[in-house]
Amino acid sequence: MFDALARLATSRPWRVLAVTGVFMLVAAVLGGPVTGLLNADTDSFSDTKSDSWTALERVAEASGLEASPSIMALVDTGGTEAQEAVTDLFADRESIGLVAGGPEAGPPFVSDDGDLTYYAVFFTDEADIDAETEVLREELAQIDGVTTGGMAVAFQQVNDQVEHDLVTAEMIAFPVLFIVALLVFRSAVSALLPLLVGGMTIVTSMLVVRGINETLEISVFALNLITGLGLGLAIDYSLFMVSRFREELERVGPGAEAVRRTVATAGRTVLYSAVTIAGAGLSLLVFPLRFLYSMGVGVTVVALASAAVSLLVLPALFAVLQHRVNSGAPARWKRAQQAEASQEHRGFWYRLAQSVMRYRFATAAAGAAVLLALGAPFLGVKFTGVDAGVLPEDASARIVIDTLDAEFTGVDAGAMPVAVEAPERDAAEVEEFAREIADLDGVETVVPPRYLGDDLWQLDVLPVGEPLDESTVDLVHDIRALDGPGTVLVSGTAADQVDQMAAIADKIPAALLILCALTFVTLFLMTGSVVLPVKALLMNLLTISATFGILVTIFQWGHLEGLLGFTSSGALESTQPVFIFAVVFGLSTDYAVLLLTRIKEARDHGAGEREAVALGLHRTGRIVTAAALLFAIALGAFATSEIVFIKELGIGVAAAVLIDATIVRALLVPSLMAMLGRANWWAPKPLRRLHDRIGLREG
Repeated sequence: MFDALARLATSRPWRVLAVTGVFMLVAAVLGGPVTGLLNADTDSFSDTKSDSWTALERVAEASGLEASPSIMALVDTGGTEAQEAVTDLFADRESIGLVAGGPEAGPPFVSDDGDLTYYAVFFTDEADIDAETEVLREELAQIDGVTTGGMAVAFQQVNDQVEHDLVTAEMIAFPVLFIVALLVFRSAVSALLPLLVGGMTIVTSMLVVRGINETLEISVFALNLITGLGLGLAIDYSLFMVSRFREELERVGPGAEAVRRTVATAGRTVLYSAVTIAGAGLSLLVFPLRFLYSMGVGVTVVALASAAVSLLVLPALFAVLQHRVNSGAPARWKRAQQAEASQEHRGFWYRLAQSVMRYRFATAAAGAAVLLALGAPFLGVKFTGVDAGVLPEDASARIVIDTLDAEFTGVDAGAMPVAVEAPERDAAEVEEFAREIADLDGVETVVPPRYLGDDLWQLDVLPVGEPLDESTVDLVHDIRALDGPGTVLVSGTAADQVDQMAAIADKIPAALLILCALTFVTLFLMTGSVVLPVKALLMNLLTISATFGILVTIFQWGHLEGLLGFTSSGALESTQPVFIFAVVFGLSTDYAVLLLTRIKEARDHGAGEREAVALGLHRTGRIVTAAALLFAIALGAFATSEIVFIKELGIGVAAAVLIDATIVRALLVPSLMAMLGRANWWAPKPLRRLHDRIGLREG
């Protein structure tokens, strides 16, 4: 396969580039509009098969209305015109089934000082809530003295903010990436290649995601991943390919052979890497939450698209550019590059590897201790969900929820709708059940039950705490533990969080099995060893534990709030550790693949065990470190987001790749390789024979 790719690139490079250009134009036209087509509904973080979601559906079926209001509009009581405009607007919308509130309704719809009132808008069960909310947001924004909130508004504002933050991150990342890439590649032409590959990867991925979205609804949040991960992987793969092509130019000179050798070696590494990262994406597909499986689709598509661009387009560019790949480099940079190539046995990374292996036990112990210490805070992790609290303080949905909490008494913005399946004649039993709930700890009041029809009752429980407080989450469990007159279905923000956590916990074993199995098989096919894949899995876990500890320290404990511009909620958003685990696992394996391929290559060419490790680290140390730095910039730019869980994503992945490229690859891997020696390459005889038949090799 690799020979065929090399022949295609060297025999018809201009044709390959011309076809690529046409494809990219078509992909940009068809894939560009995907932003407006992806799902932006409020169920991205919900398990739509859970009890809490079933409760909402049953209430909507029985009453013709949603169980809780999608829109809550704050209105100044001193503005009669504003109140009339709001009520007229709501009256004209057929999609609105009920509007509760207003100054005439009295408490709890009027603030404690009497200056504000609010209206709760319930849509009919047939309404397109997302579209209707969008229209009402725009029209309410035109009325002075009105502030619009509610869960539907909050999620739309989160989506809008994420889209804005994505543009900001790109504007920050691209110029910084070019400058750093210029210093790393020491050539203007080479520095532009990662950005070119990144742009093509993003455009290609958007086209593919648009096609997938026709049959499987994809969350709009996947776009952040496509941009950040697309840039990061493009940089990694371009760095692998360009650095190897430069080596081959020095070794065999310009021509088809340099391209062929590059594709056969670095191209093979790129393919292994893409498979492991795509496997990480596949592991997320087992989760029922749209956010997670959308991210899984995004990871898989981006990994494969980036590999395809790197294996098809870069070799054709190499065939055209040849020595010009080093153009745009000052003489001093060229001399530095030549000096580095000539110092294979005395360069910094070679000497570091020898030193680490000399003091292997102390180095391994110190490195492991640092990572375990960094990971220790994760033992006290707490989780939370997504609500209006993740928005900036000046967002209207955040203002509404904060105002209702601070200036209104008895408001049911955080109410938990409870659906009870019982016939109308069981009214006494349902009322008794409501009294039992009222006696539970954490309950402020219970709205009297109301019969909705179709053998369904609804009662609303107002908790003492905030919707995602620990006491409110405990209250969900307490209500579900009661014996009701019929099936009891608890809904609301806290119940949704409980069901989300249960869905995640239920699927984690399957996700881990997929992730570990694909990683193990890929590394075995590459190395022929069962020891190295197991060791890579352990190193990945150390990297991930340290990353999670850093996230707890920053986002749960609130360190660096001022620097990063956020207010800690005292917990991590519950889907982020799952997503970060999968992505970091894939990326850590990516760097393991690069290092192990060069170690194996040196060993296959006759180097001793320790010499092979030293040569492998020398040939990859600068590349891996540079790739990690560039990747950290690409995804670390998400730290500028106003949405806290997007910050968690950016900081988490950036920290992980930097830890993996330094402590793990530069210190732990060489020290452990030295400890085990020849045992690193051990495999049972049946597996060794299997690898001899199907293992992946150069050429």
